[in-house]
Amino acid sequence: MSNQDNKRKNPSLDEEEVLIPNVESGEPTLVPTFDQDDIQGNTKQYSYSQMVWIRFRKHKMAFIGACIIIILLLGAIFAPWFSGGQNPRFADINIRFLPPFSPGHFLGTDDVGRDVWTRLLYGGRTSLLIGFLVAIPAGLFGGIVGSISGYFGGWVDSFLMRLVEVFFSVPTLPILVTLSAYFGASVFIIVGLLIFFGWAPTARLIRGLVLQIKQYEFVEAAKAIGCSDTRIIMRHIFPNTFAILIVQMTLKVGGAILSESTLSFLGLGVNPADPTWGNMLSNAQNFLWNAPHLVIWPGLMIFLTILSFNFLGDGLRDALDPKLKQ
Repeated sequence: MSNQDNKRKNPSLDEEEVLIPNVESGEPTLVPTFDQDDIQGNTKQYSYSQMVWIRFRKHKMAFIGACIIIILLLGAIFAPWFSGGQNPRFADINIRFLPPFSPGHFLGTDDVGRDVWTRLLYGGRTSLLIGFLVAIPAGLFGGIVGSISGYFGGWVDSFLMRLVEVFFSVPTLPILVTLSAYFGASVFIIVGLLIFFGWAPTARLIRGLVLQIKQYEFVEAAKAIGCSDTRIIMRHIFPNTFAILIVQMTLKVGGAILSESTLSFLGLGVNPADPTWGNMLSNAQNFLWNAPHLVIWPGLMIFLTILSFNFLGDGLRDALDPKLKQ
């Protein structure tokens, strides 16, 4: 086989030709040589963050979900710019029930002449804000409780897990409806109630993880050099649960948005004058047949948001798992 044929067969190899004597004929023969890097092959090492990114990109639905979430966040943050400066509370009864793609009203108007596109943008700001305000504190508190329970064990573990089981046995939605009716409609009241009832699942999950982590050698080494229990939990154990916590928080954002939408749909959520996707559905339920667009748009936003966060959580769970090698 000629040298040119070898190049065609292995185009990726960086080769050089040298003359060496042929043992049989005694004549010099051209022989290709290769760099050491080519001989070793593709042995590039990746950091943990690079491996996470590579695995996450392979999860197509999670990547699409992340893109949708970014678009929703940008729409919520820059709502005044995307809405053209319109006030989401401004009403004009002369333009009630305009259909979508009407001049000056991209998604039409509602029953009192308010622009649906503007209210969707500002409603996303409120709904996403509630989701993040619930997910982060509930996740952190549940993670700390689970870490304490798993690390100390004994009566501390028994007490905290019995408390978690109490929260699991509570019918959350009826109590949320009752307390929301009692305390009144407020963003902070809803956030507080959802945090109060939302930390238990994370605590149980993190507790099981800590039971494994505390058996590792670095924890035993920290004990051997005299580190306090508080330092071991906060500096050595709790940070090693962040990967699972991030996934739980991501999934909890969608759950919080759905809970807020449910309460708002029942008329017990945020002040009806303030736009949220749940409020928009509640206001549109009487106009399902003569103005279906009032139901379709907020319902579609809730559906896409929750689905995207669920896909994102699944992708992060697979990408952050240090045991995955592929």
